[in-house]
Amino acid sequence: MAGVSTETATPPTPPIAAEAATSVPEPVRPASAAPSAEERPLRLVVVSGMSGAGRSTTADNLEDLGWYVVDNLPPSVLPDVCDEARRTGIRQLAVVLDVRTRSFFEQLPAMFAELKESGTVPEIVYVEASDDVIVRRQESVRRPHPLQGDGRLLDGIHRERELLATLRAAADLVIDTSSLNVHQLGSRITHAYGGPDHALRVTVLSFGFKNGIPLDADMIFDVRFLPNPHWVPELRPQTGLSAPVSAYVLSQPGAEPFLTSLESVLTTVASGYLHEGKRFATIGIGCTGGKHRSTAISEELARRLRADGLPTTVLHRDLGRE
Repeated sequence: MAGVSTETATPPTPPIAAEAATSVPEPVRPASAAPSAEERPLRLVVVSGMSGAGRSTTADNLEDLGWYVVDNLPPSVLPDVCDEARRTGIRQLAVVLDVRTRSFFEQLPAMFAELKESGTVPEIVYVEASDDVIVRRQESVRRPHPLQGDGRLLDGIHRERELLATLRAAADLVIDTSSLNVHQLGSRITHAYGGPDHALRVTVLSFGFKNGIPLDADMIFDVRFLPNPHWVPELRPQTGLSAPVSAYVLSQPGAEPFLTSLESVLTTVASGYLHEGKRFATIGIGCTGGKHRSTAISEELARRLRADGLPTTVLHRDLGRE
């Protein structure tokens, strides 16, 4: 089972419900600013991704945060919906798009161009999950995949992944929900869209290399150069969230220079990310199993980034796994 930090920890819950997907060239993002509430333009979030990866859960969380949410809207009418939203005073609009709209791929480029001309540049949230997780979720709700046809469920998943490759590359925020429950996904969405829209929002993700590299990380750092508490008998059953393990890891030669250098890098690139219109950054911190070193370093890095004024949350992907 995946673990979360002391800030985001939640009990296990049922898997995310199944759904569907999309693809489009990356829109040009303007430099980020912090306008007043009166002059703030419409903020548009396009929610898409793999069927069964959590689009509906993402939309529900945005709605809970006060966003006006429209599901399964034909892309061709999105510019008109945005015009109506501006006219009626809506400033936060989320639209769920997927392959149930069969002309989706042909309509998206023209739709994005028209939105850009009107001064609204959409942000793309893309949710995905591994093939085996999607199969399990689809089978649990007894629904066929929208691209499955007469073939196997995996055939539909692979077809959808190919069709969505361009959209994924253009996404502002990619979330791999394979090891997340609905509450953990909700925490990611709340962190990303529940605060000011002019601040870079950072997620520090601890993980174990033996369980695979996180595909949704923007940067990955390896802390296996530090001594492993696993080989200290009294520390082995504990985790990086415990004070003894944290103190052991942070006191090792190299830990402080590493954290100081990484903090400097991230605070430096933050301004550049914002200038380029990138609002989110996921930083992967890996050790062997994701239990001791990466967890302790992630918590300390997050503490330092918060002190530097960067809204930061922590997710421990592999905490609790054997």
